[in-house]
Amino acid sequence: MNFELNEDQQAITESVDRLLAQHAGATRTIELNGHGMYDDALHQLLDESGFSTIASDLASEDGPAGLEAALIVEAVARAGGVVACAAQMLVAPAVQEAAITGPITLCTLDDLQKPVPLRFGAHAKTLLVLGIRDVHVIPLTHGDLKPVRSSFGYPMGRLAEADRFADLNAAGNCLGPNAALAMVNWWRLSLAVEAVGTMDAALTHTVAYLKQRRQFGRSIGSFQAIQHRLSLCAIGVEASRWLVREAAYHGAQTEAVAAAAAFTLETADQVFTETHQMSGAIGFTCEFDLHVWSMRLLALRQELGGVGGARRALVEARWGNKPS
Repeated sequence: MNFELNEDQQAITESVDRLLAQHAGATRTIELNGHGMYDDALHQLLDESGFSTIASDLASEDGPAGLEAALIVEAVARAGGVVACAAQMLVAPAVQEAAITGPITLCTLDDLQKPVPLRFGAHAKTLLVLGIRDVHVIPLTHGDLKPVRSSFGYPMGRLAEADRFADLNAAGNCLGPNAALAMVNWWRLSLAVEAVGTMDAALTHTVAYLKQRRQFGRSIGSFQAIQHRLSLCAIGVEASRWLVREAAYHGAQTEAVAAAAAFTLETADQVFTETHQMSGAIGFTCEFDLHVWSMRLLALRQELGGVGGARRALVEARWGNKPS
């Protein structure tokens, strides 16, 4: 993989950044989160601009254009967009060639049976359920998932009736084991991609605060101890970025995805802790924009087994289930 983006990739990132500068950002995210709303307008703009289908549109014989889609998802996460673009742009094209109606929410069979709150659940039109050996594509109607109040920075939804989808085969289309493996890998990769964009924005916001906040007659950011901690966070974010992009470029192979996700989600915990500490813990308050990104890191670390799930997947991919 070349660490320099080609002309097409640069054009994609520049175009989506221009769109997000006008139609996303902390102010809009806070307004939407305050009412538990989904950004339908941004979702439609991404569709109309061709970003939502870019993985399929630029697909090759090797599969969807994962890197190009990942660049867009990373940019949306950095802008705090309240749209389910990761599921739409990275996961859906990998599990089924035919377009899947969005917004899309993702869950495992265990998530569905408990049931647990799902990101974008109350606003989703399609539910992708990861089973043990298959994937179920289930159309949703209004009221299937009810809104759940949350501080995670995403609109959440939980199954309204515990047995609503007791018979998954009757509820929607069932895809085979190839789709299940693809969904695991691309879902795990999408979490890491979102985490990279989110960490990047959280760290950028914290640096700007540390340049303005003064103590002992100088900005806090000028103290060497703070600079060391910021440097470690910056190194972690940049390392995560390229691990994730490499995994996307090579088609989300299991070992590469697991390694990237394990490292990135662990770094997300470090960035969450450090940005909140260096901001005097005001990131927990709605008056300070840091929460737009930092609280999302907690949600991303919960899905698909989080760091532990990624590490177990890495061990299994690298060494397999060997007899003791």
